[in-house]
Amino acid sequence: MSKILEASRASALSAPARRPIRLGRLGAFVERESVFSWLILTPPLLFLLAFLGYPFIYGVYLSFFHKEVARAADFVGFGNFVKLYNDPIFWQAVRNTIIFTGVATVLKASGGLGMALVMNQSFRMKSFARAMLLLPFIVPTVLSTVAWQWILDPGMGLFNRLLVVTGLATTGPSWLGTPTMAMVSIIMVNTWRGLPFFGISILAGLQTIPVDLHESATIDGAGTWGRFRYVTLPSLLPVILIVTTFSVVITFFDFQLVYVLTGGGPANSTHLMATYAYSLSMGAGQMGLGSAVALSMVPVLGLLLVLLTLFVRKD
Repeated sequence: MSKILEASRASALSAPARRPIRLGRLGAFVERESVFSWLILTPPLLFLLAFLGYPFIYGVYLSFFHKEVARAADFVGFGNFVKLYNDPIFWQAVRNTIIFTGVATVLKASGGLGMALVMNQSFRMKSFARAMLLLPFIVPTVLSTVAWQWILDPGMGLFNRLLVVTGLATTGPSWLGTPTMAMVSIIMVNTWRGLPFFGISILAGLQTIPVDLHESATIDGAGTWGRFRYVTLPSLLPVILIVTTFSVVITFFDFQLVYVLTGGGPANSTHLMATYAYSLSMGAGQMGLGSAVALSMVPVLGLLLVLLTLFVRKD
């Protein structure tokens, strides 16, 4: 046995020592943390440039031209924007977009907060209730919007049937046939669809609040409203700010819901900037004018985000 050990030791000592692998200059350059991070980010950045950057740049280019489908483009400079400035439908679309985004976001934020507070309590089938919260957010937009068209139908729709059966009205309103009710309807459907996003996000924020804070507030004499005002709400403000910012952007650019539900009608009363840009570009074939409407969405959205940030900082 000792002879075998001595032979193995001799062979190990006689074997050449392995040299550490040396990287060349290129390998050492790639091994740097900053360089490696940029290499990892390069594929998604190229993807964004190809599928988002190019359409945006081309849209900016088209906005300075009078371009109709299957016709050569004529440079008009700021002519498209001057035409939009004198277009009453455009300003109506701007007003509708601001009202739609503002009201729907406030409703989703307040409703999502209440939903999260309820879901944070202990009750039977809590897990099932939380899973059902995601249903409006999971269902495809077009499919759920078509279902809402049936629900809001003036003749056989669920809402009007309930109003007639309960005796609250002899005939239900035309939810999508009058300007005011049509705007109320698209805000209602957008709120229904966006509530789960707020509810689940705020619920996650609620579960990160230490229990000790609530216990300390209770010992100091704070009631339910006091604990919510001085402990829960301040702790949730960062989450609410982030979720509200995302909601403003998503709601501002909402297209599928409004286009399928009303198509911008009746009488352009529910036209948003996104639907009006599509109507001009694809419906009327005015590619340059539609691109100008789409480009005009950027400063309006920027103004809304600045006002939201100032409001949060003020509070």
